[in-house]
Amino acid sequence: MSFRPIKEKKFAERFIEGAGVSLFRAFGFRDPEECDPFLMLDDFRNDDPEKYKAGFPWHPHRGIETITYVLEGSVEHKDSLGNTGLLSGGDVQWMTAGSGIMHQEMPKGNIAGKMHGFQLWANLPSSKKMVKPRYQDVSGSDIPLLEDDDGSRIKVVVGNYKGIEGPVDGISADPQYFDVYIPPMTRKEIKIDAYKNCFAYVFQGSGDFEYSSEPVGVRVEKELNGEELNIRDLSGNRTLIRFDTGDHISVFSGQDGVRFLLISGTPIQEPVAWHGPIVMNTRAELEKAFSDLRNGTFIKPVS
Repeated sequence: MSFRPIKEKKFAERFIEGAGVSLFRAFGFRDPEECDPFLMLDDFRNDDPEKYKAGFPWHPHRGIETITYVLEGSVEHKDSLGNTGLLSGGDVQWMTAGSGIMHQEMPKGNIAGKMHGFQLWANLPSSKKMVKPRYQDVSGSDIPLLEDDDGSRIKVVVGNYKGIEGPVDGISADPQYFDVYIPPMTRKEIKIDAYKNCFAYVFQGSGDFEYSSEPVGVRVEKELNGEELNIRDLSGNRTLIRFDTGDHISVFSGQDGVRFLLISGTPIQEPVAWHGPIVMNTRAELEKAFSDLRNGTFIKPVS
């Protein structure tokens, strides 16, 4: 067993996207190799409808997959192929944009006006950049939830955890996408494929992800014996943790527990030509995509 050390830890940054949606961006639009095969992660969370109700009106995508996970409120979506739907608490949509799609996403708060969700962008390899667009809409009730004896809970959206398979399939990056909760002052080890790039994004509570820096047995014994947890080691709300290589991560939760997304995928390691919502491999392919938009040939016939 080898524990993954932390490669980088940083806070999400505030951004304005769409028609004026205030959100926090964990990563994206800088170095496409940073979390390869993933390109961007946005945390759209707000209690003020004025800061999200304008939503994300009609816009194009090509060459990527977008993964939307809604915790609070709802997101209504429509696209150029005539698809419509509503994502609400716990629902997931995995959209393979492929050859091209126009769509819009309009958020709405719950009865208290709260809105919370995530959108992750995953790159497609060159061989699948122009595949037929595809949706996988998954109800929250269909996402398996594994409750361990230690009180931790892991929702398996994609991939396999202890023999439990997530409902989303056929994804190029062969990813794992888990929503993990660990109760207060609890140590948890989670197995991760050693060949995948991996990151965690904390959105509730706090936890210590730095077990590789000190022998695990020594550190846990100290903390379970009531010694004060070093606050500098805790990763709290809106913290991105990128891991180096290894086949496990180890977490010790803080006094309020910790909840985080744990996401991994097989790196594509191909050139990236990226502008806005379109991600191709070469500048010529990118220019062709925008030429298609101008000429009205962006949406390809569905056979």
